[in-house]
Amino acid sequence: MAITSCLTNTFKEELLQGHHSFNASGDTPAGSAFKIALYTSSATLDTTTTAYTATNEVASGGGYTTAGEDLTNTGVAKSTTTSYTDFSDVSWTSASFTARGCMIYNSSTITGLTTNATVCIIDFGGDKTVSSGTFTIQFPTNDSSDAIIRITS
Repeated sequence: MAITSCLTNTFKEELLQGHHSFNASGDTPAGSAFKIALYTSSATLDTTTTAYTATNEVASGGGYTTAGEDLTNTGVAKSTTTSYTDFSDVSWTSASFTARGCMIYNSSTITGLTTNATVCIIDFGGDKTVSSGTFTIQFPTNDSSDAIIRITS
């Protein structure tokens, strides 16, 4: 089992087809709704992962609910050669669980978009455990060098 940090193959294809919108105000007429789900070290997630699955997701309970949390996109920007986007930090309070990585996915029902289409996979580099505390994922600065999603020439 392994979790590999990546943008998924289907995301890149669906992005070029115009199915994902990262505008902070969402798509017109239908908005993209991004979510984040946490996974255990038993998960196999990589570039070939096409859609959200509850298989080997952190179980509901202990402050976590399967299918994860809604994300707030911080908008799209560009530098000279890089376009980028990111999300606001997300937290689970009164939490007690262990996670190895996460999946960001688009839960929108947009025609042509894979149901619960993956965007990216993030490996935490090891198991991260919280016990009766707050589990927070801090996203990097939304800039051309650090944003979680960057397209560069």
